[in-house]
Parts: sequence; structure tokens; C-alpha cells
Amino acid sequence: MTAAGVAVVARGAGARAAALALRGGCRTAAPGRPCTGPARPLCTAPGTAPDMKRYLWERYREAKRSTEELVPSIMSNLLNPDAIFSNNEMSLSDIEIYGFDYDYTLVFYSKHLHTLIFNAARDLLINEHRYPVEIRKYEYDPSFAIRGLHYDVQRAVLMKIDAFHYIQLGTVYRGLSVVPDEEVIDMYEGSHVPLEQMSDFYGKSSHGNTMKQFMDIFSLPEMTLLSCVNEYFLKNNIDYEPVHLYKDVKDSIRDVHIKGIMYRAIEADIEKYICYAEQTRAVLAKLADHGKKMFLITNSPSSFVDKGMSYIVGRDWRDLFDVVIVQAEKPNFFNDKRRPFRKMNEKGVLLWDKIHKLQKGQIYKQILLRLMLTFCDLCNQDLTLKHGWRTGAIIPELRSELKIMNTEQYIQTMTWLQTLTGLLEQMQVHRDADSQLVLQEWKKERKEMREMTKSFFNAQFGSLFRTDQNPTYFLRRLSRFADIYMASLSCLLNYDVNHTFYPRRTPLQHELPAWSDIPSIFGAPRLQEAQAK
Repeated sequence: MTAAGVAVVARGAGARAAALALRGGCRTAAPGRPCTGPARPLCTAPGTAPDMKRYLWERYREAKRSTEELVPSIMSNLLNPDAIFSNNEMSLSDIEIYGFDYDYTLVFYSKHLHTLIFNAARDLLINEHRYPVEIRKYEYDPSFAIRGLHYDVQRAVLMKIDAFHYIQLGTVYRGLSVVPDEEVIDMYEGSHVPLEQMSDFYGKSSHGNTMKQFMDIFSLPEMTLLSCVNEYFLKNNIDYEPVHLYKDVKDSIRDVHIKGIMYRAIEADIEKYICYAEQTRAVLAKLADHGKKMFLITNSPSSFVDKGMSYIVGRDWRDLFDVVIVQAEKPNFFNDKRRPFRKMNEKGVLLWDKIHKLQKGQIYKQILLRLMLTFCDLCNQDLTLKHGWRTGAIIPELRSELKIMNTEQYIQTMTWLQTLTGLLEQMQVHRDADSQLVLQEWKKERKEMREMTKSFFNAQFGSLFRTDQNPTYFLRRLSRFADIYMASLSCLLNYDVNHTFYPRRTPLQHELPAWSDIPSIFGAPRLQEAQAK
């Protein structure tokens, strides 16, 4: 299944329901002939105008019944949250070397970590940047933001943008309050954000860009802190420069990391902040038993990584890796060939020895190899574009979103939403006043259902992967730079080391949707199949 096809089950079913309803109401075709256009009502008598309201509502009810009949079949083909999904065909039998990031790849953190980062950065704003002490009343809200949002630095607004640079209306926030759609359209002269105002496609900020995209999981406290401080200034009518606020919050979040505040807190109470994951060792052991070489590369310091890995894997964790690289300074690490590697001793002290080759069991600071698969929480474009590495993205949010998508309420809502959209598309040819009144009611219902589907995932911003109907900007990047993606590394345990991942062929807009409806043996990994095993 491709990333863009996360919701293809409901979409395909909705299309079928609409098609069934419309075929059932076709009045233009001769007996035994296919319907060639929108269904049209029969007149009750010569010269009598058709009752368009009655006709349209009959089609509506037929579509509703068809949708209800489809839901049970969809419920029997639920997606497996522990599956691996493919953007690009890739065989694990071709992979000789496996690379791993540390944070949110080998190790997962508890909900307490983001609260720690938020509080520490907030206190730095007060103590070092002289922000009002009153902002200390704001606490971290884990339900406020999602990854992948864009922040307009100059206008101080946070928003969700799709893969085509269109803002999803209803997801633009100034502080902690939503910005009305009319104001957003006036602000941007529509809902499209020009390319020159955005970070480029690869997530980098170029000179003159006013948009910043927050891509990694550690950015969630930063977005929330920005919104809280903006909220305080706005509520208290304090004049401020948004650019300065953005820089100060960014610097404070950075200092939580580089000054060691986060590292010391985690090391002091490792059980509070790190989620113990016994399957991490099982994954590494499985690869080692099959003769795969492995390396770990992280920006984190040596002692921090050692304590974390010792906790989740065991004191002998380094025996599983051929190379360990800490304080790598990614993403520059992948392109800067001027900096030599430096060996570290057991205490994390840098040694002056010249490195002629990387030795198993040693730790290095600061390998570009092919036939390699690298796992990370957010894949770097340079790995794919410049070095040809195969990449696997770890997206923890995927599991919770798939569980929501497997609920009957979500399936019913999405199937009917797609059916209703099909009805609107087909029936818009009726331009008389009565028909337009009915269509306006349908459009209102569709808008309400879109808002409902957004709230299934996050009340403010919705799904990480979709806007109303388009892929998000986040998903666009995921589709481009990750060959495969999954909720956690443990998903690898469900597959043989020689398994080939085939991307699901989702139909293009000009193709027939039949391939998306083929039984699950040719489709995405299903939950029932996993349970049967």
C-alpha cells in the first residue's frame, strides 16, 4: 500500500456505493444498455415538470442504503496496525547492512518527555530571555498539535498544508484560537501558499522563506510553546515582534538539548522517560542471527545512548552493532567529508588516534555504503537522493491512526462521505432552483462530515497524513524519501529477512478503481490475516 492510499479502503467503497445508487436510478439508458450520463427523473405526464426535490432525495436514500450494505464487508478487511507499508518495491534479501537512528527508532519515550522539554524551554524563556513570568501558567497539552504543521514566522500562525501548498481551512491557529476562514483567505489572498514563501520540498529553510515546517516528534513541544506564548501576548494586548518570538523559542528548545537538560533528566530517571521495549532486542538479534551487519548513528552523546540502550537491550548492546556513531551532527554528517572520525573510550573521552578503519564494538564520533537500509523517525533526503540508501521510516502515530480507521464509526462516516461526494459530482448538472437547494443541503452535510473526520484524529488539525481529501505536505515527503514505513521497529518481526515489499497499486485519477478493490491477498496487510497467524 502506498502512503497516499492510507484511506483507500473507505474511498473505494464509497465510490462503489455511489455508483450502485446512480446505476439503480438511471433513466437515460435504453433497456439493456449501460447508463451514459447522470440519472434523470421521468415526468409524471407530458408537459409536467419533474419533482426534482423528490427525485434527488430518492437518489440520496438509495445511496445511503448501498453504503450501509457495504460497511460489513469493509469491516472484515481491516488494516493491520503492525504491518509495514511500502512506497517503493524493496527486497530485504538485497540488504546487507542495517542502520538505525536512536531517538524514536530504537528507543521510544513516554509522554513525560515532551512535558519536560516544554517546561524547561518555557523556563529558559523566562530566565534567560526575560519573557513575562506569567507564561509559566501555561502547561504542555499533548492533544494540541501534530507533526508536519507549518508556522508562518512573520504572521505567527500555525497551520496544516497539503501536498499542493493549499492551507486546510479550519486548521489555522493564532495562539490557541482558530483563525476564521475569511481572515485566512484575506491574509493569503486565497488558500494557496506560494512556493517562495515555504521551506523547500526537502524541508530546508532557504533565505527569505517565511514558513517553517515542524517535521520531527521533538518539535511538538516547540509548536505548543510558540502557540502558548503567542496566546499570552495576544490576550494581554502586548505588542511584540513575531520573528523574535520564533527565534527565542527555537533557541530555548535547542538549549534544552545542547545544554544537556534533557539528557540529564532522562539519565536520572530512565524508567520514567523511556518506554521499555523488549522487542527492540528481538529485532536486532534476529538480524544478527542472519548475518546482517548493523550500525547505530545518532546526534545524542555517548553516555546518554549507552544508558538508554543498556536499559532497553542490555549491557551487551554494543556486541550487536558493528559500528556506533554518536554526536554525528546529522544531517550534515551525510555530506561533510572533511571531518574525520574520532574514537571514544568507555568514559566518552575523545581519543587522538588516527582512524584507518571502523572496528566492531568501538564508539566513534562523527560510511557511505550501498545495499543498506536505514531506519529513522524522519528520513533524510540526502540518504535517498545523493547516496542511494534504502530507507525505512518509523512513524509512531501510524498505529493510533490505523486503529481509528478500523473503527466502525470511522468506516461508516468515510464511506458515506465518499458516496455523498459522488452524488454531488453526478447531480450537479441539475441547475434548477429546487435541485440547487437540495445540493446545498448535501454540501452542508459534507462539510460537517469533513469536520467530524478531522476530529477523529486531532480536534485542531486532524490526521497526520491527510487534509480533507489530499495528502498532507508531511505525507508528500514521507512518500518521496521512505521506501517503507511502519509504526515501530517491532513490525519487522512479522516478516522474513528475505521478504519483498511491493507497493500497492492505487488508481490514478484517470484510471479505473478496480485494482483497489481486489481481495486482500493483493492489497495492503490486513488485520484479520495477522490474527489468523
